[in-house]
Amino acid sequence: MIVTKHGISSSKIITIIRPIVIAIIIIAGLAFYALKLRREVKVREARREQELIQARANCLESLEAIARAMQAGQVDMVEGGLRCKVLIEILDTSLAEDDVLSVFGVLHGRVSHLHTHSARKELSPRERLAEDKERIAVEEALAEPLQLAASRVLSN
Repeated sequence: MIVTKHGISSSKIITIIRPIVIAIIIIAGLAFYALKLRREVKVREARREQELIQARANCLESLEAIARAMQAGQVDMVEGGLRCKVLIEILDTSLAEDDVLSVFGVLHGRVSHLHTHSARKELSPRERLAEDKERIAVEEALAEPLQLAASRVLSN
């Protein structure tokens, strides 16, 4: 056993220093782990940002394709307008307030109560005909504003 000039034995020093060394090793390990987690969070945030950019680009592409199809008469104006409304709300809700683009919201308000898909199949032929007439009347009433809105979509 070695004794220092202060009268402390080497085993006493080891007993005092050992917990300090262990604590430093634990702290270093935790710091390393925290840095690793921080890098992982940054990678995930960057990946998430890329996904958002890609999703926005996909929405814009879909919106333009639908607007082109509306102008070319390749899609029902009501169906195209409703799809445009949804995409515009995904992209930027303030766009729905635009004087020209707001027609998509007007359209939605006028036809949202009409049945679609399986609910439409359950209607009697007379009820389906009545809804078809209503849908056609709305389409005729909004045809020009819908065409203008499709043009606005393509011009931006």
